[in-house]
Amino acid sequence: MLLPVFTLKLRHKISPRMVAVGRYDGIHPCLAAATQTGKVTGSSRAHGARPEDLHFVNYLGISVTRPRAVADGANTIVLGTLGDIAPPLAIIGGNCALQGFDHEGNDLFWTVTGDNVHSLALCDFDGDGKKELLVGSEDFDIRVFKEDEIVAEMTETEVITSLCPMYGSRFGYALSNGTVGVYDKTARYWRIKSKNHAMSIHAFDLNSDGVCELITGWSNGKVDARSDRTGEVIFKDNFNSAIAGVVEGDYRMDGHVQLICCSVDGEIRGYLPGMAEMKGNLMDTSMEQDLIRELSQKKQNLLLELRNYEENMKAELSSPLNEADGQRGVIPANTRLHTALSVHMGNEKQAAHAELRISTSNDTIIRAVLIFAEGIFAGESHVVHPSIHNLSSSICVPIIPPKDVPVDLHVKTFVGYRSSTQFHVFELTKQLPRFTMYLITSPDSASEPLGYVNFTIAERAQRMVMWVNQNFLMSEDITFQNAPFQVCFTSLRNGGLLYIKIKSSGEITVNTDDIDLAGDIIQSLASFFAIEDLQVEADFPIYFEELRKVLAKVDEYHTVHQKLSADMADNSNLIRSLLVRAEDARLMRDMKTMKNRYMELYDLNKDLLNGYKIRCNNHTELLGNLKAVNQAIQRAGRLRVGKPKNQVINACRDAIRSNNINTLFRIMRVGTASS
Repeated sequence: MLLPVFTLKLRHKISPRMVAVGRYDGIHPCLAAATQTGKVTGSSRAHGARPEDLHFVNYLGISVTRPRAVADGANTIVLGTLGDIAPPLAIIGGNCALQGFDHEGNDLFWTVTGDNVHSLALCDFDGDGKKELLVGSEDFDIRVFKEDEIVAEMTETEVITSLCPMYGSRFGYALSNGTVGVYDKTARYWRIKSKNHAMSIHAFDLNSDGVCELITGWSNGKVDARSDRTGEVIFKDNFNSAIAGVVEGDYRMDGHVQLICCSVDGEIRGYLPGMAEMKGNLMDTSMEQDLIRELSQKKQNLLLELRNYEENMKAELSSPLNEADGQRGVIPANTRLHTALSVHMGNEKQAAHAELRISTSNDTIIRAVLIFAEGIFAGESHVVHPSIHNLSSSICVPIIPPKDVPVDLHVKTFVGYRSSTQFHVFELTKQLPRFTMYLITSPDSASEPLGYVNFTIAERAQRMVMWVNQNFLMSEDITFQNAPFQVCFTSLRNGGLLYIKIKSSGEITVNTDDIDLAGDIIQSLASFFAIEDLQVEADFPIYFEELRKVLAKVDEYHTVHQKLSADMADNSNLIRSLLVRAEDARLMRDMKTMKNRYMELYDLNKDLLNGYKIRCNNHTELLGNLKAVNQAIQRAGRLRVGKPKNQVINACRDAIRSNNINTLFRIMRVGTASS
């Protein structure tokens, strides 16, 4: 059994996810943590010190050479090298933006991402020996940046709260719904879901097998280590309160790195990796007993299943022809399950939706359907269990994907007869196309959207039609007759129209007022045809007009912020003056004047509090509008692929820095600032 090699108790409660190890004097490892009272406390031990010889620093003094204000906020930070950028960076994730500074405060990296950033990690994702940036955000996406270019995107089911590199291209992740797991590049190795929340994850080789395990600290005080390959628990321990952080360091300065776990109550435990002779068995005998009980339960389940098969066979032999009255327990051997996907506009009783129809090939009935799909159903699974009076050989399940991403539906269907007590389970996987929530309709030139993207690709029109058939849900495949080719869809989410026009020259026009949909189509086409660089011409008059209003508000809020800051500085000077005058009056025993000065101070304090509330509201509104601006830049970038995308993002930032709004919109439309 693996036991802690040291246990400590801090005198402060620790804020979750606010724990780190550093060498502030360049020699002694120091455990630093943010306390729940707003302080930063640290602890360190000299070489050979006893556990009780613990030194505390209530306030860590940190020398800052060049402080930098980050306009887009700072939600998370990671330190390290990124791509070909030579100096190490402090990379800040904020309000839909990523910004990297070197040790002198120089701004060497900036780009935008889809939503507010919650987690960052550096990992050699593509195995080229250079680090890529993993970004987890509020829109449930994990994006991989090779410097300022997105090279991969993985969609999860909740907000990504933590990311950690493991080794090579493998990394761990945690979600706000209690899910933790491991990816290798874009392939997910495993994941588990808990009713508790993962407060901290860390990669550490705890069983000395040369491969890091995923260490997770949970909100219920549990710490566990899971195999990076299978997710199997190889070690666990329990604290009396939630885990605040999991870090590593040679805390005892004896040449051995320990895994250090801290709880929010200030309890700290350090663990040395287990000896190689333990062969990965880091759990105590009680854990072995749990494993025996688990295997015994599996044995009982298998015996029960075998007994059910035997009883069904007896029933079939005793009444092989008694099928009409529905008493036979075994379904016919030739029973097949048929599935079909379709799109419905909806009505007064039911919203527009895609529909999965499941039916059997004979008179057997469907007793229940269980569907597992990421990001579609609450809890990721959905069960349809008809009442006994509504049983039939077919069932329809409405499906409403919230985002335009391809989704695998893992379906389990329980099939039997009306009086059956045991059912045969059919398992199958059905894929929803990326653009499921669009219904093919007849084109109407009068209602054609004003927004569009126009570009040319070196592909035959027939191949483009193939892409349409694979990515949209239609009753039958459309065929290419002659150019120009046109197809029209109606969005089931908002009723907006989508036109796709294809010319024989390879010129393609996509008409839609939804800039996000246009970006999704561009990215889908680039993936399907392996396009590395794509420049487009675009215009979205409705969206751009809204963006102009947002930019005007940003200027307005900046002006208000500067005025409020100046007023606060004036009031601060006035407070100092009033305090001095009040104290002078007190020393001269002029009680009336002293009282008047303190009454003025009281009124001024109320004004300061009101001004603070106004500043807070102004700051919140400013951040909201800055987020909208950053998302607009991200959307303009998603309309392009490769180098043109990076050029648009960088040029948009330069235009905003110089406050050149007309240039900004030109860049978004044609991809360049030049005429």
